[in-house]
Amino acid sequence: MDKETISRDGTPLAYQRTGEGPALVLISGAMSTGHTMAPLAAVLGERFDVVVYDRRGRGASGDTAPYAVAREVEDLAALIETVGGEASLYGMSSGGALALEAAASGLPVERVAVYEPPYVDFAAGGARDRARYTERLTRALAEGRRGDAVELFLRLTGMAPEMIAGARRSPMWAEMEAIAPSLAYDDAVMGDGLLPRERLAALSVPVLAVAGAESPAWAREAVRAVAEAAPRGIHRTLEGQTHMVDPQVLGPVLAEFFSAG
Repeated sequence: MDKETISRDGTPLAYQRTGEGPALVLISGAMSTGHTMAPLAAVLGERFDVVVYDRRGRGASGDTAPYAVAREVEDLAALIETVGGEASLYGMSSGGALALEAAASGLPVERVAVYEPPYVDFAAGGARDRARYTERLTRALAEGRRGDAVELFLRLTGMAPEMIAGARRSPMWAEMEAIAPSLAYDDAVMGDGLLPRERLAALSVPVLAVAGAESPAWAREAVRAVAEAAPRGIHRTLEGQTHMVDPQVLGPVLAEFFSAG
């Protein structure tokens, strides 16, 4: 990240810009930084002025207590102002929920695209499992058990125990523990985990909700529900893709949507 802007509460936000054209801000999900979005930014930079940034509490950005989802919306407002006062948003996973909330909050957003925001309406455990995760995550972070917090999140994503054990032994584990406190931020963005239908129904901008055909059924149904709840919602399923979507597959779909009149 080679640039910096300041959010309303004084928090410094690190970001990068790629390409030329209409402004487009990419929002990463949990356990990730702006660098995670770089491959997608490279694809979209051929047609857009793409901004990737480190969300507060991770990467080169700062942080200011106490946290509130509204502060992350203000972060996006600061970034949008920096690139000219109007932009479209793309959000990955919980970053998608943040993008939708930002648009619903009245930010000068033209279009919003999301990839598999993890609303749990159609998951077997639903809101009950979400509440249990929130309770355990909050306790682990309060007690300084960052590694346990990361493990809780990886379990939530469905990662197998043996893979988690391997991750704990990898060089990347220290980096994951470093941004573990931001898991609480993504948890707050998701709220009770259920689709905010009334919030989505109030959106006036076009919304593209995308899922991978190989993702779990509950995730695909949640994406479909996002498109149905938004008055100008569009639903797409990408064949052969999972939650770890290929930027080369997703990029052209996003480019078509954000280029529409």
